[in-house]
Amino acid sequence: MTEPSTSASEQRVLKKSRFIRINALFFVIFLLFVAIIVRLGIVQIVQGEDFSKEVSRTESDFASLPAPRGKMYDRYNRVVVDNISVQAITYTVEKTTKTEDKVNTAKKLANYISYEPAYLKEKLKERDIRDYWLASHPKEAEKLLTKKELELKPSETYKLQVERVPGAAITAIKEDLEEQKLAYIYTRFSSGYQYEPQTVKSLNLTEEEIAIVAENLEDLPGVDIITDWDRSYPYSSLNTIFGGITTPEQGILQSREDFYTARGYSRNERVGKSYIEYQYEDYLNPRKAKIEYITDKSGTIVSKEVVDQGQRGYDLKLSFDIELQMEVEKIVEEELRRARSSSGNFLLDRAFVVIMDPFQGDVMTMAGKLIDPENGDMLDYAYGTFASQYEAGSTVKGATVLSGYQDGMPHGQGYYDTKLYFRGTPPKGSYSNLGYVNDLSALERSSNVYMFRVAMRIADVPYVKNGPINVTQEDFQKLRNYFAQFGLGVPTGIDLPQESAGLISTPDTGGKLLDIAIGQFDTYTPLQLAQYVSAIANGGYRVQPRIVTSIHAPANNGELGPIAIDKSPNILNKVNNTSEDIERVQQGFKRVVSGSRGTARAYIKYDVAGKTGTSQTLYYGPKRAYWGRQTNNLNFVGYYPSEKPEIAFSVVVPWAGSDNDPVNKKIANRIVGVYADLQKKYVTSTEMNEAK
Repeated sequence: MTEPSTSASEQRVLKKSRFIRINALFFVIFLLFVAIIVRLGIVQIVQGEDFSKEVSRTESDFASLPAPRGKMYDRYNRVVVDNISVQAITYTVEKTTKTEDKVNTAKKLANYISYEPAYLKEKLKERDIRDYWLASHPKEAEKLLTKKELELKPSETYKLQVERVPGAAITAIKEDLEEQKLAYIYTRFSSGYQYEPQTVKSLNLTEEEIAIVAENLEDLPGVDIITDWDRSYPYSSLNTIFGGITTPEQGILQSREDFYTARGYSRNERVGKSYIEYQYEDYLNPRKAKIEYITDKSGTIVSKEVVDQGQRGYDLKLSFDIELQMEVEKIVEEELRRARSSSGNFLLDRAFVVIMDPFQGDVMTMAGKLIDPENGDMLDYAYGTFASQYEAGSTVKGATVLSGYQDGMPHGQGYYDTKLYFRGTPPKGSYSNLGYVNDLSALERSSNVYMFRVAMRIADVPYVKNGPINVTQEDFQKLRNYFAQFGLGVPTGIDLPQESAGLISTPDTGGKLLDIAIGQFDTYTPLQLAQYVSAIANGGYRVQPRIVTSIHAPANNGELGPIAIDKSPNILNKVNNTSEDIERVQQGFKRVVSGSRGTARAYIKYDVAGKTGTSQTLYYGPKRAYWGRQTNNLNFVGYYPSEKPEIAFSVVVPWAGSDNDPVNKKIANRIVGVYADLQKKYVTSTEMNEAK
């Protein structure tokens, strides 16, 4: 049986259907090509720039290079704190740097440099040893964790590893000097941020070490040799007052880390850690040179460029006369040793002198010396002039008389100086019965009884022989408020940290009010005494002592640059006395030195007005076995010349013992003499320069 044949019409229909399907397929293909072309157009034309940037994307990182701090000059523009260039070996961590890279480089570098064992012992902490062991023993470190712990965050796992470092491994490193060196170098490598050069060694870096490291830099990735800086002190005086700075290894002070980081400091940046360097950190700190590192997506450095050359910190002009300072220190040291030797008083171990301009507040000299109880060496104790306090004795009697005037006591008020007797209290008197004295002769002869009477007058307590001293806490505060007007018992306001305000003790008997009036109870710093006598010298104004008189933009010619900040003198308050009151006490102070019965007449050979002070006190110095022993502080406050004074000064010699050797007056006489001689020298030098 045969299949039926297809008709011609049917064949035409089938052919047409096939043609339509083929056309439809081609049309779909055409649409796909159009879509592809459109998409390529969008990618290339619309988004091409963005994708191109993504392919060639780089990142910028900034690092800083060290720049020197500002300098310090004395009042005659002599450089007293400078900078010197030093070489330093540094290490810079990059984004691609791995832990094993640091360990390997540390091992290589350790072959070329060395450290003193004592230095490593001081600087290397146990945490540093633990970190180094983990870095140098990665397989053993991984075994310190369980499988479950390995799934924790890296910060959590590392904390566990640090805690689990074997004690035997730590001990082994502590006993191996080479391992200690490796641990320290690795610690220095890891102590900062990426691209921030970390100082590996600068102190005691030898020329041989510099040379051999320089020869092998290609084999020490990340290591470099740079020119760094260090502080220089052309004079030996006042170094403690100038203060100190941290080392690159120490970096910023941890106690003020937030303060520094908020101001853009890096962790390894050197900062002032005491006194002037600390107080004026914001000005002395340099603007460090900045380098921009360009890296690609892999972290490889593409280029680097210096974007800021940096600038030295601002310079400070100080109030000190460095030549006068050195001469005064010499006098203090000589007189301290002489008095200690001649008296055989081994408790006498310190002395202080402060010299300041009574009108401007400029501190010209701040000298303090302390004999080391261990070996007898003479130590610098200049900061003791404002950070330690002692009973001032009769030096405060000028403030007592002026307090009496403020309370209504008339000029010329007289009292009979003989012992006073109070119930339950030993007799209170002067060094002898002086007879009738008034305000002037009481200052001249240093009458205690007169000052007792003034204090009782202020408290409105009449003297009744063998009667009580019925005073209140308000009476104590009243007298202390009078004294505070002169700077006694309150901060002076000096621009240095850690100033003591003296010691204001709580009285247990009414008789302590009388003791305050003669400087035998409350304690004051040598600086407070200088401020107090300055107020008498200048006519009754308490002037704020200042160390920095102006701040200058850095200059490159070795001289002071233009003034950026001029720190004008600051009057804190005027005492509530009339000019006649002040002049009256000035007369009394003049008679202390030049009067026929003045307590300083035999020792001060210059036109000085001032007041001596011998304070009975108890020893409380470094020799604890002798605490509580009765002794004396020998002090002096004064100003020179007595008319139109140029300087005011205080001399404080604690625990000097007997005043048979008046070391306080001898020091006072000599420091005035050296000041007068230097002024003649300065005037002569100026005249010669002008003549040229």
